[in-house]
Amino acid sequence: MKEPPFSIGIEEEYLLVDRDSLALAEAPEGLMESCASELEDQVSPEFLQCQIEIGTKVCADIGEAREDLRRLRATVSKHAAYYNLSPIAASCHPLADWKTQTHTDKDRYNTLERDLGGVVRRMLICGCHVHVGLEDNWLRTDLMRQLSYFLPHLLALSTSSPFWQGRDTQLASYRISVFDNLPRTGLPPQFENWEDFDRSVQILVDMGVIEDSSKIWWDLRPSAAYPTLETRIMDVSPRMEHTLTLAALNQCLLRMLWRLRAKNQRWRIYDRFLVGENRWRAQRYGVTEGLIDFGRHAIVPFAELVEELIEVIEEDAGILRCQTEVERAREIVANGTSATRQRAVAAKAKDSGADHEGQMRGVVSHLIDEFHADL
Repeated sequence: MKEPPFSIGIEEEYLLVDRDSLALAEAPEGLMESCASELEDQVSPEFLQCQIEIGTKVCADIGEAREDLRRLRATVSKHAAYYNLSPIAASCHPLADWKTQTHTDKDRYNTLERDLGGVVRRMLICGCHVHVGLEDNWLRTDLMRQLSYFLPHLLALSTSSPFWQGRDTQLASYRISVFDNLPRTGLPPQFENWEDFDRSVQILVDMGVIEDSSKIWWDLRPSAAYPTLETRIMDVSPRMEHTLTLAALNQCLLRMLWRLRAKNQRWRIYDRFLVGENRWRAQRYGVTEGLIDFGRHAIVPFAELVEELIEVIEEDAGILRCQTEVERAREIVANGTSATRQRAVAAKAKDSGADHEGQMRGVVSHLIDEFHADL
């Protein structure tokens, strides 16, 4: 079998905050224009006016992705600073109220607001999407079924949204709870082949329910625009290097599954009901409570799961030259995800005598610092 390119593309959504008040701020028209003048189509507005989205070029490897992602983050930060704003890469703003936000006045977003109503108006959330190049459609649907098993692992490592409207939700990823209110979300169906997927999508297109598969927002999907498999389950990561770890894990897992397929083997496919239970555990606990190993019939600590994951993709990480990024998953587990770090900042501020709003403002300041830490 000819080896696919396993190229990488990373999309991140950021929130814009005022550097003084630390509250959400709408993107001035001049900010989008200045970013676009330098980044062209690699930057775009998002549904809400307080959001901005970037996307890397098609990158051959993680090293190339790092350089492009660093350039994108730094450029958005530079132009935002001109307006006394800063981007943060967290899936929820700790204090903001979705009811006070305004959606971007563009045809695409006006249509979303019309079709989805109050559900979409709550989408004050940001995510990270990783594309991996797989040109064969049959291969994309086959590996989609198998990669679904690992989606909870990727969500757990990415969790960055513990607070919502000033309250600790007790979840590591509250973003998932908000996003799941949209239609056509969650774990992907287990299509047997590309024809089944294409036929199902076409039924909705023919009835005028959706224009194309870009309006399908599963945790994992064949991209409508590119010959890629697009992982969408992850919270956006404050630290750029953690984003690259998640991208490397996506890339290596798909190569590992392709490698099994080349030997007429495959990863066992579990029912969506069971994978969904691990998805919930990742959403609730992040990396702190472990996931279910269905083969062992046991809840396994996340540190142990990461060691097993690193071992199973060791060959692929070597060939794809991303061992350092893959092994950084150990650091994420040991030190906690962004959700853990945000809670620690709030607790420290509380111990220092800060009121609740002061604690949340301290978290936003922390997120600003983390966004710029790897630039």
